Amino acid sequence: MRIPPRIVSITALAAALLVGGPVAATASAAPAAPVTSAASVSVSHPITAVGEICLSKLPPQAHDTLDLIEAGGPYPYPQDGTVFQNREGELPQQSSGYYHEYTVVTPGSDDRGARRIVTGEKNQEDYYTADHYASFDLVDHGC
Repeated sequence: MRIPPRIVSITALAAALLVGGPVAATASAAPAAPVTSAASVSVSHPITAVGEICLSKLPPQAHDTLDLIEAGGPYPYPQDGTVFQNREGELPQQSSGYYHEYTVVTPGSDDRGARRIVTGEKNQEDYYTADHYASFDLVDHGC
């Protein structure tokens, strides 16, 4: 089940993707100065490369899945809406339970196939994978 309307600014999402998720600022005994460059921020995990795909470029079945997510179901597979663990580490590192996965029907497949939509808790943070989590593209809902 997708967490209903997720709200975040595009700027915050872009910043999180740019640095790969949560960051920790370096503290010192001197008075705090404004952070002005990425050099003064240490990343607690490797930066993950995630591509981007326009909503209009997704296969029709992915649009069907996104519509089901927005409607809150019903979903065609019992695994839909379950927590996605990000074991492959392809998505920005987040706390457990942050991501959820949904099946994108693959025509001609005898099983769930390899295509998925993985959502984050933030507004329109939807990722598409056509290769069973080997790579992800962030869905750009503006094109």
